[in-house]
Amino acid sequence: MYGKYFKRCLDFIVALFTMILLSPFVLILTALGAILLKGNPFYMQLRPGKDEKIFRLVKFRSMTMERDENGELLPDKKRMTKYGHFIRATSLDELPEFLNVLKGDMALVGPRPQLVRDMVFMTQQQRKRHSVRPGLTGLAQVSGRNALLWEKKLELDLEYIQDISFGNDLRIIFKTAKIIIFGGDGGSDETEVTLDYGDYLLKKGRIDEASYEEKQTEAKELLHI
Repeated sequence: MYGKYFKRCLDFIVALFTMILLSPFVLILTALGAILLKGNPFYMQLRPGKDEKIFRLVKFRSMTMERDENGELLPDKKRMTKYGHFIRATSLDELPEFLNVLKGDMALVGPRPQLVRDMVFMTQQQRKRHSVRPGLTGLAQVSGRNALLWEKKLELDLEYIQDISFGNDLRIIFKTAKIIIFGGDGGSDETEVTLDYGDYLLKKGRIDEASYEEKQTEAKELLHI
């Protein structure tokens, strides 16, 4: 009953209230981002949502758009700023995603929206995670986040969709708030667990080069690249 009839309504009300409450702060971050990153402070990326419908996820940009002499973007480490580190560490870069919740692309709690190039490497069982709206936070994010291997993250996503309830969502939200305030998600941006799923499977020898290239082509076709 909760997941089918009440969850979306509560998500909308909470997201609307949060955006109104934090609007001055959002405006400040928008201005800071535009100044410090010298350009558009927002970052948009296509992600698979409910029923694998592609939507535009919006976040605050944490890196500059600096390019080399060939016009290629510089490596992430060279484009990351102190401001970017700060908004990522505090999860402030996620604030614009409340707009995705208002639009109905996302929920407050659910499996985090992965990249399309991750989705195509998932098994049919793992892709059942897309039977619900993706969330701002989820069971995997409060159970280790980047410290978890891909298999465990996807397993937790499936575990969540089997028992969607107000109580579970509330517990995940409280745990998320605790992690944001006190830290300790257990993750690291430097470990192999943050590789794209396809790269991870290839590195582990679970797929071959031919399958890898085939799936990458499939992802590009879904994104119309």
